[in-house]
Amino acid sequence: MSRFTGWALPALALAACAPSTQITTDLEAGPPPPATATVDANPTRNAYFGDVHVHTSNSFDAYIFGVRATPDDAYRFAKGEAIRHPAGYDIKLAGPPLDFLAVTDHGEYLGVVPAMDTASSPLSQTALAQSVFGPDATDPGTSFLRVGMTVVTGQEIEEIYDRDLIDSVWAATIASAEGNNEPGKFTAFSGYEFTSMLPVPGDGPAAAANLHRNVIFRGEAPARLFSTLDSTNPEDLWAWMETERADGRDVLAIPHNSNASNGQMFALQTYKGEPLTAGYATTRMRNEPLVEVSQVKGTSETAPTLSPNDEWADFEQYEYFIGSTVKSTPSAGDFVRPAYKAGLALQETEGFNPFKFGLISSSDTHVAAASLVEEFHWGKTPQDGASPEARRSVPPNGATTWEGAEDPSTRRQITATQFSSSGLAGVWAESNTREAIFDAMRRKETFGTSGPRMKVRFFAGMNYAPEMLGSAALLETAYADGVPMGGQLEKVSGDAAPGFLVWAIRDPLSAPLQRAQVVKVWSDGGETHEAVHDVACSGGAVPDATTHRCPDNGASVDISDCSTEPGSGASELKAYWQDPDFAPDLEAAYYVRVLENPTCRWSTWDAERAGTPPNPELPKMLQERAWSSPIWYAGYSGE
Repeated sequence: MSRFTGWALPALALAACAPSTQITTDLEAGPPPPATATVDANPTRNAYFGDVHVHTSNSFDAYIFGVRATPDDAYRFAKGEAIRHPAGYDIKLAGPPLDFLAVTDHGEYLGVVPAMDTASSPLSQTALAQSVFGPDATDPGTSFLRVGMTVVTGQEIEEIYDRDLIDSVWAATIASAEGNNEPGKFTAFSGYEFTSMLPVPGDGPAAAANLHRNVIFRGEAPARLFSTLDSTNPEDLWAWMETERADGRDVLAIPHNSNASNGQMFALQTYKGEPLTAGYATTRMRNEPLVEVSQVKGTSETAPTLSPNDEWADFEQYEYFIGSTVKSTPSAGDFVRPAYKAGLALQETEGFNPFKFGLISSSDTHVAAASLVEEFHWGKTPQDGASPEARRSVPPNGATTWEGAEDPSTRRQITATQFSSSGLAGVWAESNTREAIFDAMRRKETFGTSGPRMKVRFFAGMNYAPEMLGSAALLETAYADGVPMGGQLEKVSGDAAPGFLVWAIRDPLSAPLQRAQVVKVWSDGGETHEAVHDVACSGGAVPDATTHRCPDNGASVDISDCSTEPGSGASELKAYWQDPDFAPDLEAAYYVRVLENPTCRWSTWDAERAGTPPNPELPKMLQERAWSSPIWYAGYSGE
């Protein structure tokens, strides 16, 4: 039995031989070698890990929470340095530095709230600033709520809406990215968050549907950003992005937290309620090639009610609208898997697909530093990062049992229990440079993880064969004769099924791999379907031909001390797979999901350290995972 800490975990040696269409091999543990100053291009591409969703004190909400970290602090953390958590302790990455980062503070009122709290700024003398920060402020929360509500309405508060100040803070944000960008070693992107929200109809407490996007520039960024105080309509954001691109500044947007969008992120109509068109689909995919599948506010892959036959669908489900205690009801417009199905149905019936996006993860940290490791979770904000009691992972008031524990009294405690130690962006790029990493995002050769740095590769080709798995030229052949994740297989003649190559490598500082799966979605006559196939099992086991599931690999977790038994957990999984139900005339999409062995959730780690039972309302364990971008198959008409 081993005690998993997230800091170091030796690689598991595997002795079992794999069948001819599946290989399980060893991976030598240890961090990647240090990057060099020379920018070498690898034609078969390297995996780079980063975070393109980070907030600092320039975000209006982060500052009012008590965050004082700067964009430079966020880059220092990403490069492996320790920074100070607002709750008063040092935090540092549990592992090697990240490869890339984008600071994405809210574009709305960028830097305005810090100025309201600075005596030398004219904004500090406004009535609103005095009501929030002044010596006679009696209800700062209520006053500050006015700022947050304008993000929903799009109507700025004129007394504090200083565009010249916002422009200057945006220029400083760009300068920070430029100063921290080190081609070949560390990539810093200029970016910000477009914080669109829609009111949720109803007679109950106020809630808003999330339509947020992170806007990332490939290189040069403009002098003025476009926020929801210019327009709350994401389609107007796309139009602005088109003008930026026409002026030579390539840019993309990454939607996030579709799980809290009230069905609007992947709605089957436009923002104004009009029918979708081919032009809409083309514009959306040009501007939004990726979607964030996992972050601190839960996972947006799917939900148990939407995928009842998927045993792993109930993973880090965030139940609330953003900034609210109002619960949301999962719908098809909230999650990426149903969106993929809807897009295929539209492709089949209307000839266009507005949901042909790749996947990525990021953190949405509001303390300038992502909490990625379950054992060392420091929350999303200073409030839930202050203590386990504040995030309700241990009983309140020093109690050692949950019996009689009072219900949480604040929104922060209610929602903080569902915050995740997630997520991490992965890209396959030729080099660690802005151009190569951005281009990887543009072509959707990306994957997202729930925190660990597991590497996932996924290819498909009509001429692939099982023998490729053992070839020294595997990657060269895979690229030459097929397409990687994010790509599309063109229409082919005959009934031959494509071959898929799945390759996953564990994070040596995290748990062993349990299984690799291919998730298939397809449309048949406008009706959509989904299926989950285990394609590689740890220990060289073979998935059951009927259930398509791996056998139990013997892994276990002792909740009392979070120690683990790895069973036959793997360091690496490789598989060649063909769809047993392939239909050459049907539109389909396939993506990979890789699962680690079970480990303790962060809330259980908190309880273990405190010597209390875990909160009975929360999951005690989880299985960290990664998701690849899909590969799409265009049905062959036979013509």
